[in-house]
Amino acid sequence: MSYILETRDLHYIYPDGTHVLKGINFKVKEGEMVALLGPNGAGKSTLFLHFNGILKPTKGEVLIKGKPIKYNKEGLIKVRKTVGLVFQNPDDQIFAPTVLEDVAFGPLNLGLSKEEVERRVKEALKAVGMEGFEDKPPHHLSGGQKKRVAIAGILAMEPDIIVLDEPTAGLDPLGASQIMKLLYELNKQGKTIIISTHDVDLVPVYADRVYVMYNGQILKEGTVKEVFEDVESLRKAHLRLPRVAHLVEILNKKDNLNLKMGYTIGEVRRNILEYLKEKC
Repeated sequence: MSYILETRDLHYIYPDGTHVLKGINFKVKEGEMVALLGPNGAGKSTLFLHFNGILKPTKGEVLIKGKPIKYNKEGLIKVRKTVGLVFQNPDDQIFAPTVLEDVAFGPLNLGLSKEEVERRVKEALKAVGMEGFEDKPPHHLSGGQKKRVAIAGILAMEPDIIVLDEPTAGLDPLGASQIMKLLYELNKQGKTIIISTHDVDLVPVYADRVYVMYNGQILKEGTVKEVFEDVESLRKAHLRLPRVAHLVEILNKKDNLNLKMGYTIGEVRRNILEYLKEKC
């Protein structure tokens, strides 16, 4: 099976000798939304910096559309047209005096025509709901708006894969929900989306597949159901079940119920109704 992005036995050691990634095998199919779960310090951000060539592996390789990344100028330009990376903190990514200039920066550096740059910027801002903010200084925007501008800057490059490091970090619940809905829509339009997060409640709603990472290694990978049924691996990674699944676990243990596990409110509701029908 071919993958749009893959790492094979990926290791990375920082100059100070810290061994951050320890044999990572990570595979993503075209059109998937994949979540990388793990606590702070697990190595998620370091792994993501390998996906578009910002970091070069100490050992192992990263493949984009089946071909290893080449770390010369031509190879890096090619991979960054395919893989767009949105940093956890948008202030690390947004630097231009206005929203328009910031979103246009990437396409301009591709040597595109003025008309093509304008088209891309307009479409990217429309996609993230930031039309009308073109002349705004980024430092006048809210955290959620900055995230949207950072995503727009990547969208304007028209990559096949969008990688987002903790896309909801620092946002209130409404802002987090809006960002995740945006990513969901982009995924439905055909973009391959990869996110890192330690917010397990987001994952069952949006992700097709999940990886659990701890101490520089992948502890578990699979579907949402497969991963969240492995409670031991989650707890080893200092993660918990989604809140609705945790509620079912408590009810089963304390009240001797036999509810099927569910990972969204809809699933739990259906499972409770099935249980009641069997008992009544």
